[in-house]
Amino acid sequence: MPEWKKAGNLVASTVANLKEHIDKDMPHVLIDARDLDAAEKEHIKGAASIPLSEIVPAKDRLPGDKKAPIIIYSDSAKTSEDAFKTVRKWGYPNVAYLTGGIEAWKNAGNPVMSGELKQNIVYASKPRPGEVGVEDFKNIAETLPKDKFILDVRDEDEAADGMFKGAKNIPTQEIKAKLADIPKDKEIIAHCSTGVRAEIAYHALKEAGYKARFLNAKIKIDKDGKYEITKE
Repeated sequence: MPEWKKAGNLVASTVANLKEHIDKDMPHVLIDARDLDAAEKEHIKGAASIPLSEIVPAKDRLPGDKKAPIIIYSDSAKTSEDAFKTVRKWGYPNVAYLTGGIEAWKNAGNPVMSGELKQNIVYASKPRPGEVGVEDFKNIAETLPKDKFILDVRDEDEAADGMFKGAKNIPTQEIKAKLADIPKDKEIIAHCSTGVRAEIAYHALKEAGYKARFLNAKIKIDKDGKYEITKE
């Protein structure tokens, strides 16, 4: 996934992922890229209106924190993808477009609102519930306490480049189907490459009754298990 993003390729977000961000109050930016008239008739709660035709002049409205998760939706796949490409070029690695747009959101039974959309975009990266400190994580990774279990939630191709000793790889999207492979008598410490997927995994684990925390930081691991953690 990191290499895919670096290459500037399209990244899609599911309706379930967006709903989870909204329901759990996970910091994110939601952009409605349709014309203002259409957006005011119905839009997703919390969305800011930035029509595709106005997105370039609106660059300064986006967060100064380039790590901010940004989700763009429209009623046209081309509009969503074009808006995505523009924002991605500005250096936001965690931007994605909503698969199926607002119709997919409504078809899943989710509510929409009408009226004026917000114009100011406010993004505040706040300490997440369940976040493990970098030094605490390093100590766990290096000492492997018997009551801890490191869960690598990156995709398989990422994990193939290097993993922590004793860690188990289960991609975020497979966790709910593979709970039987995760011990319930240990605290689960989840990590990915940036912290975004690890946080989603954390919520899935908590909902399933696990004791869990996650690392909210960038991490690189090589074949020998040597690693580098960067907290932004």
